[in-house]
Amino acid sequence: MATLLTNLEHLKTANQLKEVIESNKNVMVCCGRMGRMCIPVYSAMEILRSDYQDVKFFDMPFDSPEAHIIRNLPECANFMGLPFTVYYKDGKVVKATTSIQSKEQIKEIIEQNFVSKSEDTE
Repeated sequence: MATLLTNLEHLKTANQLKEVIESNKNVMVCCGRMGRMCIPVYSAMEILRSDYQDVKFFDMPFDSPEAHIIRNLPECANFMGLPFTVYYKDGKVVKATTSIQSKEQIKEIIEQNFVSKSEDTE
């Protein structure tokens, strides 16, 4: 399975994904292809990762058999479009989105789910 052509860290196996979400507090995974709905999400993630050092940003190829771990999540059950973007906090899914998302939409999700209130007041 080909690696996605992004500057993000790539997840190739379900075990890699499990290790990442178990060993990091905040994780965002965009599971997609190199299509017109996916590329803007990867680009936004590449920009936002410098603003959110406490969030780990990854991509995963949707068509890989290993991506079943994301495709089969209950939170993604009714999704119709790519990419599937999943946000994990402390090893649990806190948000999942489908289709294109703007940088502002992603930033809002990160702020709501990953940034603690004490960090906001600094």
